Amino acid sequence: MATPSQWIAGTRPRTLPAALVPVAVALAIAHATGTVHLLRLVLTLLVSLLIQIGTNFANDYSDGVRGTDEERAGPQRLVGGRLASPRSVLSAALGCFLLAAVLGLVAALLSSLWVLLVGAAAIAAGWFYTGGRHPYGYFGYGELFVFVFFGPVSVLGSTYVISGSLPALASLAAIPVGLLTVALLVVNNLRDIPTDLASGKRTLAVKIGDTATRSLYLALVAVSFLMLLPIARWRHFALLALLALPLARGPIRAIRTNASGRGLIPALAGTGTLLLGTGALLALGIAI
Repeated sequence: MATPSQWIAGTRPRTLPAALVPVAVALAIAHATGTVHLLRLVLTLLVSLLIQIGTNFANDYSDGVRGTDEERAGPQRLVGGRLASPRSVLSAALGCFLLAAVLGLVAALLSSLWVLLVGAAAIAAGWFYTGGRHPYGYFGYGELFVFVFFGPVSVLGSTYVISGSLPALASLAAIPVGLLTVALLVVNNLRDIPTDLASGKRTLAVKIGDTATRSLYLALVAVSFLMLLPIARWRHFALLALLALPLARGPIRAIRTNASGRGLIPALAGTGTLLLGTGALLALGIAI
């Protein structure tokens, strides 16, 4: 039976900035437009976290029962590492999704019922990333879905629920958020190329290879910061996010020096910190 600390590790804390940052940026945009509904904000944050944690447990379950996680370069998984039964991890995933759905329903009743469709699509995307008969994460579409759901869908959807409006600024701000979240997935998949290749998991990194994946990571980080320029035309202090650039030094060094396997774990953690730092400073800059 997994210990509490192992269950906490199973939530994959390094990935949680992907759930926090879009809501923080949405809150800043709502503040800039002058309307923040506090209860809706709390609900949005909880739903975002629950979907992310539910997706992580679902990924742990699906990869574990397929045998994908039996040989890993990254942290040990609950099912693949025989730390918890598949049934218990599946229950944890479904419990998170169910609670997210309930809280999402409340948020929709307080804002607009079309939000339910967005929430349902996000939960479905979380499950089918590695779940179902044809998981899109196994065919190289993970990066596309991550950008869409952690960028435009999350930032715009959160902004609407929190403020009741959809300013054009939200569309611009969603791009660097989505790109840096994709970078988090890219470095994770770069680390797992050998084991994914052996298990038949055809991620984008497996398809394009090690060198191109490293170039993709560098491009994602570069374009994320370049996108601050058009955002700054709307909110000048958005350029505060440039102060997060030093956080990219460690991950970029690891990528450029061909770190591999467990040597990329610090780069994964560093990319999460980069996402969190950039998102926090961007949110601050927009809110000022």
